[in-house]
Amino acid sequence: MNQENIPSKFYNVGLSYKKADAKVRGAFSISKENQKLLLEDAKSKGIEGIFVLSTCNRTEITGFAKHPFELISLLVEYSNGSVEEFINVSNVYKNKDAVKHLFHIGTGLESQILGDYEIVGQLKEAFKLAKEVGTTNTYLERLMNLVLQASKDVKNHTKLSSGTTSVAYAAIQYLIENIEDYDHKKILIYGLGDIGKNTCKNVLQYTSNKMITLVNRTKKTALEFKNDHPDVEVVDYTELTSKIIAADILIVSTGASVPTVTKAHVAKNKKLLILDLSMPENVDTSVKELEGITLVNVDELSKITHKTLETRRSEIPEAEKIIKKYKEEFNDWISIRKFVPAVNALKESLQVIQHAEIDFQSKKIKNFNVEQAEVITSRLIQKITTQFVKHLKDEETAVDQSINVISKMFNIKEMSLNEND
Repeated sequence: MNQENIPSKFYNVGLSYKKADAKVRGAFSISKENQKLLLEDAKSKGIEGIFVLSTCNRTEITGFAKHPFELISLLVEYSNGSVEEFINVSNVYKNKDAVKHLFHIGTGLESQILGDYEIVGQLKEAFKLAKEVGTTNTYLERLMNLVLQASKDVKNHTKLSSGTTSVAYAAIQYLIENIEDYDHKKILIYGLGDIGKNTCKNVLQYTSNKMITLVNRTKKTALEFKNDHPDVEVVDYTELTSKIIAADILIVSTGASVPTVTKAHVAKNKKLLILDLSMPENVDTSVKELEGITLVNVDELSKITHKTLETRRSEIPEAEKIIKKYKEEFNDWISIRKFVPAVNALKESLQVIQHAEIDFQSKKIKNFNVEQAEVITSRLIQKITTQFVKHLKDEETAVDQSINVISKMFNIKEMSLNEND
């Protein structure tokens, strides 16, 4: 079969913490700049309906393609991963399974820390970028809308997100459980993205530590954060090394594609705990070779929230019920869209009859009210087409036969189902 004649299917291709460790996920991480380039490339290749999600726990492309390798090729091209590596750790979901997967992501069921809703904001940002580039379509718009509705419903009506647990919170739990006298340790937070800000807020909220220093490449961001959190100290990026040497605890949440902290930044023969919350990892793992250095990454932090997770796991069945409701709503919408070409063809045929009959009667009957006739007959057409849709939905096993009958009755040459509309 000619590749051009193969209809597009809905796919989700990617990898996550389930099969890929932090190092591999880091290799497949796609920067914001490359995400935009990827979408623009996909658009130029005629791929309609696609968005990219790249977080510390997963990198995925969701969209329409004739074959999943079209999307895999884009993922590999705009990351530092290879096809060989991808095959070993990948997930490929198609059509209904891809839809189900997206619902699970949006409701926190696929988060590394079950019920972590940070992914919702990341999903919104990913879709926002796709809209800006122009790679969304009606299908994706409707699906994302229902995923976000389901997410809100699960959060409000289950305990799936009960208790405070996230990577940013897990970092504080780690300090409390493993560091003696943590309230009096010098803490340096390097990087003020969402995770860095949340981590700093958690330190302030859950500890009494008043020795918190912030370093960010863009100092203005740190100073704006300080306006709402006056207890922290902000220093210039040029002081990074000296502040790392002076610190007892270093929390790194930068968004670089290469390590931002190396052996050159770290003092020798001095105890230092480093929590690397970045993805890809932004602390060179070789720092562990230095005596006194303890390096903890995202995967290790995610293991310390087991008590809270037990409560959350018991809520999964209730969350699945809510998801099922929204999936059924989406499937109903898809079913109706499948019938649109046939219904439109019937409606157009009835309108031709309507106009011809009104024209005939207006010439035959004196003072014939054309406007009133149009209103009445338009309502009749609407009722007929509505009944036709109901019939197609209720009698799905005989859809083709029903359409053939209507086509012959009204002499409609092109009346068909278009599942990819």
